[in-house]
Amino acid sequence: MTRPRILDSHQHFWRIFAPECSWPDADWPLLNRDFLPPDLAAATTGVDLAGTVLVQSQPDDRDTDWLFALAAEEPMVLGIVAWAALDAPCAPQRIAALAGRPKCVGLRPMLQAMADSEWLLRHELHPAIAALAEQGLRFDALVEPRHLPALARFAEAWPQIPIVIDHAGKPGAAVLAMDPWRADLAALARLPNVWCKLSGLRTQQAKGQDAAALAPYAAHVFECFGARTMWGSDWPVLLHMGDSYADWIDDTLMLVGDLGAADRQRLFEGAARQFYGLE
Repeated sequence: MTRPRILDSHQHFWRIFAPECSWPDADWPLLNRDFLPPDLAAATTGVDLAGTVLVQSQPDDRDTDWLFALAAEEPMVLGIVAWAALDAPCAPQRIAALAGRPKCVGLRPMLQAMADSEWLLRHELHPAIAALAEQGLRFDALVEPRHLPALARFAEAWPQIPIVIDHAGKPGAAVLAMDPWRADLAALARLPNVWCKLSGLRTQQAKGQDAAALAPYAAHVFECFGARTMWGSDWPVLLHMGDSYADWIDDTLMLVGDLGAADRQRLFEGAARQFYGLE
């Protein structure tokens, strides 16, 4: 099958020796080096890449500032999902400043690192969330299955905020677990402001598992979200599984093989353009 034109909704750059870079460490040997625009250009040779959405990888203002400086010189980066400390007293001012920068399209707190699965619902975050909504930014939800019920309550409370679930909510693909992820994701999909990324699923598998085992997860995402599903590479994190950028494109085409041409274009390009306002 011919590969479609792609607007990658989820990719990263990092400088491994930068003071703010706390991950990936030596436990991720294939990722434990710099990944910069020339590396992405090499990884996407032969791919019809319309552009990318650059997503923060470090919960640190210094990383966010570096990403904006980098992207200013990189036309392939169409949008940036930044980080800000939502619980900081100065969060509303920081969010307003970020929203004024070219290419800023959204924010992503590192919810997967929060021991409190309901952290996002804390009252002290209200000023920051209100600022995010006022600035018209999107919200990337980096969550695990345990966070999904609280995320649904958050999405109901803030219907004006477009929300996208990163990596399909990180289901337990390594052990072929579907529940309670399956029901909780379906509940979120009933909220019109919630979208979902078909990304990061290979690194939820165990080493040696075949991508074909992801079929029930991909099918459930599409059944729930339909046209609100967008493709993301999660490059370079996908290299941890030994996969190339093109491998995840081909794996996705295998997983959604019955999609028509228009639906494929929507998955690989159109949905990200609409969600992030890149049309």
